[in-house]
Amino acid sequence: MIERLCVIGVGLIGGSIAQAAREKGLCRSIIGVDSNRQNLQQAKALEVIDQATNDIGKGAGTADFIVVATPVGAVGGVFSALRSYWSDDAVYTDVCSTKRSVLEAAQAAFGFVPDNFVPAHPIAGAERSGVGASRPDLYSGKRVIVTPLPNTDRAALAKVTAFWRGLGAEVSKMEAAHHDEVLAATSHLPHVVAYALVDMLGKKDEKREIFQFAAGGFRDFTRIASSDPRMWLDICMANREEIVPLIKQLSVELEVIADMIDNNATDELLETFRCAHSARRRFINHSLS
Repeated sequence: MIERLCVIGVGLIGGSIAQAAREKGLCRSIIGVDSNRQNLQQAKALEVIDQATNDIGKGAGTADFIVVATPVGAVGGVFSALRSYWSDDAVYTDVCSTKRSVLEAAQAAFGFVPDNFVPAHPIAGAERSGVGASRPDLYSGKRVIVTPLPNTDRAALAKVTAFWRGLGAEVSKMEAAHHDEVLAATSHLPHVVAYALVDMLGKKDEKREIFQFAAGGFRDFTRIASSDPRMWLDICMANREEIVPLIKQLSVELEVIADMIDNNATDELLETFRCAHSARRRFINHSLS
């Protein structure tokens, strides 16, 4: 049982962690830390947290389990603020979408990565952001990736793993670099593509008609462009080494398809579509198994 859970960043992700931890009975009390006073007041009013503060030291200094749930771009500042209050008796983790940048931020703040810090990333989210969008079932049946280092304390890793499983998630272990490579392809690139497509169509003179008659497929494909733009700016900057080559590779693929269409290469285009169709079916079958 966690005596005092501290959630730094009480938005969709952090708020959902707090709600789920309370519902599952994983902690006795929850303190929320956020730089946005209005967000904190809402979290308190919704009973997502028991106490609220904008002071990281006051929040984390009295907790035995701390979750950093800020955007990845803010993690460096959080670690710097935590430095004076870091406790060897507490367990620390995060929820950021990139892991190497988080480890680099810890290294910069402490001179090393503390062995009681366990990097983690829940593969979960929603179109809406903010604590008002948080819900206790956000992680139920979802995957969480932990990326421990060789020096990571085994007891801390076990506590973080048990915590996420207690929230209903499935936990996998992966090296930080591999995590960033995989997520760049499966999450970061699709978000960039969705943003790019909506931005392109939004600049057209006939954009009202385009969006008015857009079918369900367009809505489904571009749904992720409703995600928090600031958060995705941070992710792109933090994982640019993996994302940029994929964007260039996709650009080449699109050029090839454009040439097939332009040159009436129906057989080649059909084979491309069939290969993609088969790959998609394999992905769905694997996900359901």
